[in-house]
Amino acid sequence: MSESVPVPPGLRRLWGHSARSRLGRPAELDVRRVVRAAVELADRDGLAGVTLPKVAAALGFTSMSLYRHIGSKDELLTLMVDAALGPPPALPDASGWRTGMRHWAGAERNVYRRRPWLVRVPISGPPSGPNQIGWMEAALTALRDTSLDWTRKIGVLMLVSGFVRQSAQLSDDLAQGRAPGSDESSATREYGRALAKLVEPGRFPEAAKLFASTVFEGPTDRPPDGSAGEQDFTFGLEVILDGVDSAVRRSQQAAVPG
Repeated sequence: MSESVPVPPGLRRLWGHSARSRLGRPAELDVRRVVRAAVELADRDGLAGVTLPKVAAALGFTSMSLYRHIGSKDELLTLMVDAALGPPPALPDASGWRTGMRHWAGAERNVYRRRPWLVRVPISGPPSGPNQIGWMEAALTALRDTSLDWTRKIGVLMLVSGFVRQSAQLSDDLAQGRAPGSDESSATREYGRALAKLVEPGRFPEAAKLFASTVFEGPTDRPPDGSAGEQDFTFGLEVILDGVDSAVRRSQQAAVPG
C-alpha cells in the first residue's frame, strides 16, 4: 500500500490495517472481535438487535471501549457487511460468462438466505472491503472474455446484484408478513382465492383473468422452505441475462472491423 496516498482510518480498518499498540502488547479487544460479535448478534436477533451497548456487553466491555476500535455505528455496519458476505464463490472453469454470472448470482442469493439481515443494511457507497472486492473480481472474471468495456461490466454487476438483493429482500418481507404457521404456498393460494372474489372483470378485466386462473394455486407439495420463489427468481435472472447477452452481441459486432 503506497504511503503517499492517504487512506481513511475506516478503510484501513476494513482491510485489516489497524494501528498496532505502541507498547507491543496485544490488545484485549480488536476490530475482528468486535465485528465477529456484532455479526453473531445479527445472525441471532436480526439487524435491529445490533447496538453498540449489546455488542460491548457480549464482549464484556463498555460501549466506550468499542470506540477505540470502531469509529461509529455506520462503520461497524460496513465492517459487518464485508465480514458476513464472506469470500466469493469459485466459478466453474471455461463455462462461459452466462453460466459464471448465473453461479455468482445464486451464490449471492444463498448468502442473503443465510443472513437476511444483510439486505437491511443501507447501501452507503460502492464496494470497498476485501470480500466485496473479491466478489467483484469473481464477476469481472466471469465477464472477462466478453467485449464489454469496464463501464458496461460494472453495469452488469450492479444490475445482477441489485436484482438478487431486491429478490432476497422481497422474500424476507413476505415471510415476515405471513401469518404464524403459514407457509409461502398456502399464503399464495389464500391470496389468489381472496382476490378472485374481489376483483371485478368490468373494472380490472386483465387482473380478473389472472385471479380466475390457477397461477396462484401452484403445486400443493412444495416444502415451506422458501423454494416456492425459486421459479420466479430463475425467470427474472434469465431475463436479465438475456439482456446482457444482447449487449455482449452488440459489443462484439461493433468490435468487428467493417
